[in-house]
Amino acid sequence: MRKQFNKELEILHGHLIKMGVIVESMIEKSLIALDERNINLAKEIIELDIKVDELEDLIELKCVELIARYQPVAKDLRRITSTLKIITDLERMGDYGVDIAEIIIDMDEGELVKPLSDLPEMAYSIKSMIHSSLDSFVNEDVKLAVKIAQKDDYIDGLYQKVYTDLLNIYDIKKNQQKQIIELLLIGRYLERIADHNTNICERIIYMVKGEKVQY
Repeated sequence: MRKQFNKELEILHGHLIKMGVIVESMIEKSLIALDERNINLAKEIIELDIKVDELEDLIELKCVELIARYQPVAKDLRRITSTLKIITDLERMGDYGVDIAEIIIDMDEGELVKPLSDLPEMAYSIKSMIHSSLDSFVNEDVKLAVKIAQKDDYIDGLYQKVYTDLLNIYDIKKNQQKQIIELLLIGRYLERIADHNTNICERIIYMVKGEKVQY
């Protein structure tokens, strides 16, 4: 019975990793789409979110089935409940990816109001953080989870710079104010994605150690 439980848990975790990899891909594609003003790529992001939602439903169902069939306790139960919480964060991250894609699709044609620097840095840092979080989950690496969670301050600093830089040119670039607001929203959505990734790190620490932490 234990062997079967471990096998099913491993399959469950495989679904979660797949979900996380898709979200990671959405973040990467979003900034490429913005840089290239690539509407088709933005639409791909929206399509990927359908897969994220499908995986969330599948994982949720499998978690309920595991609890009902095996009645796990202690760390086994923490693994399953943590998985349920992690997929909720991943689903929200995917939703923000869609929000970014929809902004890109709606953007007016023409040059960007300023060269992109901090937004891509935010996106690629967040992509790396998601990837590392998945590694931390697979390897139950608490030290890595802590390290990733602490990087959220760096993302917050980048967002503050994006916010300040764009706000400083808002009154000057009157004919591009709509785009400035859109770029501000993209920065905000990226910052929220990083927050959800921090939540995932906190769930991993709880899963492994049974300790609730907050960063």
